Amino acid sequence: MKTIYSDKELIKVVERYVDSVSLNLRELAFQRSELVRPNLKKILKVFAVEKIGSQHFTSLTGYGHNDINRDVIDKVFAKVLGAEKAAVRMQFVSGTHAISTAFFGVLRPKDNLLSVIGRPYETLEEVIGLRGKGNGSLIEFGINYDEINILKNELLDLNLLKNALKKPRKIIFIQRSCGYSWRKSLSINDINKICNVVHSIQPNCICFVDNCYGEFVEDREPCDVGADLVAGSLIKNPGGTIVPTGGYIAGNASLVEQACCRLTSPGIGSGGGISFDLNRIILQGLFLSPQFVSESLIGADLIAATFSDLGFKVLPEIGQKRSDLIQAIELGSPDLIKCICKAFQESSPVGSYLNPVASDTIGYESSLIMSGGTFIDGSTSEFSADAPLKPPYVLFVQGGTHRSHIKIALINSIIELYKAGFIKLPQNRNSSGPDFDGL
Repeated sequence: MKTIYSDKELIKVVERYVDSVSLNLRELAFQRSELVRPNLKKILKVFAVEKIGSQHFTSLTGYGHNDINRDVIDKVFAKVLGAEKAAVRMQFVSGTHAISTAFFGVLRPKDNLLSVIGRPYETLEEVIGLRGKGNGSLIEFGINYDEINILKNELLDLNLLKNALKKPRKIIFIQRSCGYSWRKSLSINDINKICNVVHSIQPNCICFVDNCYGEFVEDREPCDVGADLVAGSLIKNPGGTIVPTGGYIAGNASLVEQACCRLTSPGIGSGGGISFDLNRIILQGLFLSPQFVSESLIGADLIAATFSDLGFKVLPEIGQKRSDLIQAIELGSPDLIKCICKAFQESSPVGSYLNPVASDTIGYESSLIMSGGTFIDGSTSEFSADAPLKPPYVLFVQGGTHRSHIKIALINSIIELYKAGFIKLPQNRNSSGPDFDGL
């Protein structure tokens, strides 16, 4: 029989429940916190080598030709990411833009692009030409595209990859994050294995990694293990939640320059593009990034453990290796998604009064619902959640500046789910598990 709580009692019961789940994750939280040190140590070492000082905080106007401070930031990112060269530019409007720029900069008509983890993230479908025509996709420019999925039951099917490499390929595209797919995200070891196979069979083939959501989750980056090119967004991990826009491309120097020739023009390449006096923010965001990534992972663990405890499928599960910030929860109903997104939005520092509704979003095929009142519009490094409104109705949660905010949002979401009759509420929870009252 359902217990009737007053509002104050309900808050206390849910707070105690989430606190008890959190206590069981103390060792895991400690491990997440320990990962901050090697990544921060790497960043500090690079800052010291490049002699970063306040003189690097200014930028030029106009063309940005010979901007030595911008060039220093490029060197910092290159060394931190294990690359020969990097281009960090405010002119990139998103991670998708950075990836698209690299595609169009490197690929030529009749070249072959192969995605090895199935269909890429939705915003890349129109870039490639998988839906929609007339906007200048890769396929319209004569680029050949194939896709395979070498991830089978959480393991890599490298024989499938080897078979696909019997055909000449120009770029092997590796999406590190799960995106909107129900699959594990690729670890650095996974990326290493893929790159080794590709380069052993086709040494000149380019291994290109979409690094979004993955930076600093592990103590190495894709270029450290054989990736030729990577791209990402500054309003995700490497921006440390404070960089207002931009993205980066890093890797082999000639490939990065080819991508920059697409961003600006041939003859200008990486030599153009100003930083709008955001150099200090870019460097400070990079410095803060490992700490925020750790907090996000600790929050993701708590969300996974709590929703799993309440009977929902989650990925990754507690104890599984994490390779990015994303936590997926299969809810099975659009009403549950809307309820949670509303609670998350009400727990946001910005726009808490707004009610998220599903709508069409640029670059996505399905209607999306997104929550997250973030200081940087659309930032997924700050705490947010989104979902395509289609079966099996999976909510993707990511980011978070600190674990306390994530816990507050989680508590509020459980309260709202209980009030709406979607879940049973645990009582008298102990280390052996919860007892549920009936609804």
